[in-house]
Amino acid sequence: MDEMTTLRELRADAPVPDRSALAPGRRRLTETIASGRRARRLKADWRVAAFGAAAAITVAAVLGTQLVDAAAPDRSGPASTTGTLRLDSPAEVLNRAADALEKQRAVPEPRDDQWIYTKTVMAQPDNLPEGSFSRDSDNWVLYDNSAAARNGKDDDYRTSRQVYRAANELPDDPARLLAKVRSFYPTGHPPESLPEPEAVHSFRAMGLIIQAYPITPRALARVYRALATVPGVRVTDHLVKDAAGREVIAITREEDGTHQQREILIDPTTFGYAGQRFVVTEDYTFQLKVPPEKFKAGQITLSEARVEAAVVDAKGEKP
Repeated sequence: MDEMTTLRELRADAPVPDRSALAPGRRRLTETIASGRRARRLKADWRVAAFGAAAAITVAAVLGTQLVDAAAPDRSGPASTTGTLRLDSPAEVLNRAADALEKQRAVPEPRDDQWIYTKTVMAQPDNLPEGSFSRDSDNWVLYDNSAAARNGKDDDYRTSRQVYRAANELPDDPARLLAKVRSFYPTGHPPESLPEPEAVHSFRAMGLIIQAYPITPRALARVYRALATVPGVRVTDHLVKDAAGREVIAITREEDGTHQQREILIDPTTFGYAGQRFVVTEDYTFQLKVPPEKFKAGQITLSEARVEAAVVDAKGEKP
């Protein structure tokens, strides 16, 4: 992969919830990813949000330089483990989260003329100039953003209305659900790239559904149950810190052919989407950089949190 070409091609203004805040970090992720033929598969449209509760649930990389923030907790290590929360297996965590979500009442679908407001926080690698991208971003996207969907160049872009309605139609059967979601977010790879493996495709596409806003609790519950069946999916055995310093659950999968894992972050109380991270899984040297860069296992190279999401009546309005 020509990392700089990929960097130039990816857009920073893709019209999706939270994308304006996330795009620069995502470009830096693809810029230095070690696998040479996965640029478009790692477009990783990780946008940025919230869900239900349970009593004693078992919960718990721009591969760039280590993210640091002197004012925030150390995000490279585990957060504290609290109370009876345990993180034994992804199936147990995700199925119990689904049980809690199924007890929640769905809010009405937004009107086509309403806006989706999201507020996100992104941690910035210390090797980048201050202000390279926003650390704290407000974003508004029209619920029925059809014009942007028609004109956009991103194969993974869907309007909030499209995702809301597609999620409501997902089947209960996990295998059929995964097939539907892969079809909704199809694999995109240039001619010189290998096809995206099915498990990689599933985890990427499920991440896009999970971070969508709004989405009904019952739809999210079905998504969680199916996510637990994706090969290679794991759960970190302790709560971790997101970019906002909150303690969250990390549902993870190693990125095939790289030295990193992708993490979907979930609130341990509401089971809503909290954000995403990319974490180095083993020590390695990135030879395509001049001079080569060394990375350490556990190093966080991208960390983004969604701290608020709401439906509002006008652009610029906050809940």
